[in-house]
Amino acid sequence: MTIQPIRILLVEDHKLMRVGLKSLFEEHKELEVISEAQSGKEAIENYKISHPDVVLMDIGLPDMSGIEATKKILESNRNAKILILTSHLSEQEVMDSLHAGACAYVMKDINIEILKMIIRTVKDGAMWLDPQAVPILREKNCGVIPPRQMSRAMFKEQHANLTQREYEVLKLVVDGKSNNEIAQELTISEHTAKAHVCNIIQKLVVDDRTQAAVKALKEGLV
Repeated sequence: MTIQPIRILLVEDHKLMRVGLKSLFEEHKELEVISEAQSGKEAIENYKISHPDVVLMDIGLPDMSGIEATKKILESNRNAKILILTSHLSEQEVMDSLHAGACAYVMKDINIEILKMIIRTVKDGAMWLDPQAVPILREKNCGVIPPRQMSRAMFKEQHANLTQREYEVLKLVVDGKSNNEIAQELTISEHTAKAHVCNIIQKLVVDDRTQAAVKALKEGLV
């Protein structure tokens, strides 16, 4: 059975960056850029015409910010999947992007293989936060994630099947650590770290490590 590629609307005002991203995606047949836009207004119009699976949205656009364009696209289709792809990491822009309804906040220096994974998870309905943005959420918690209401004792009471070691691993997952980094931090093998992450995903009833991190933040676990 032929797998249909994920259809992408690429919103980027810098031609060199836009051409570069499109060339990268052309090397990966599971992704297809079906439309491009250089401004917020063009992005909104092209979204209505092309109906992409995922929008890759830059923030710094000439007529309006990518955040404002995100809001307007979601006003026309609340199910739109928009991934902010930016070189900006200000507290205000991270929070405003998530308040606007973006599904992901990703830095432009990301590895292409990881970006492919993020695009797939966003298309499937998940959220993804760049590890560099997680500390901003944890520090400010400005309404995107509800205020922490559960103590660790309360969490353990509600999730009694999560072991102390799994709790330690989950904290590192929230910090954006890879399995290898978790293994080094806790002086365990990478295989054991991966097993702990798989157990956490199963016990928290989520689909992946990103959703586990988001759930942990929402429930005030870390």
